[in-house]
Amino acid sequence: MLRVFVTEAQRHHGELLYEWILERARALAIPGGSAFRAIAGYGRHGILHEQGFFELAGSLPVQLEFLVTDEQARALLDVLREERLDLVYALQDVEFGQTGHPR
Repeated sequence: MLRVFVTEAQRHHGELLYEWILERARALAIPGGSAFRAIAGYGRHGILHEQGFFELAGSLPVQLEFLVTDEQARALLDVLREERLDLVYALQDVEFGQTGHPR
């Protein structure tokens, strides 16, 4: 599983970054990806961001998640590196499959 962390208003080439990353993953034939917006969080700078009346729009964390092979994960990470994006990611081994279909 590959998780990539951005903020909701972060942009790249004029597009929301999480949308840009999802499009790159799709172009790499990664079969699926999701973006999840957090209700609160803090990152490497230690500043707490949470949804509320006084929170600045666009600063909430977004987690992109992909169930991928090692090869697919490396290909997507290579794209992000080539674009010189400074992002935090997590890569871990998981078991994944699909229920309801014979193998």
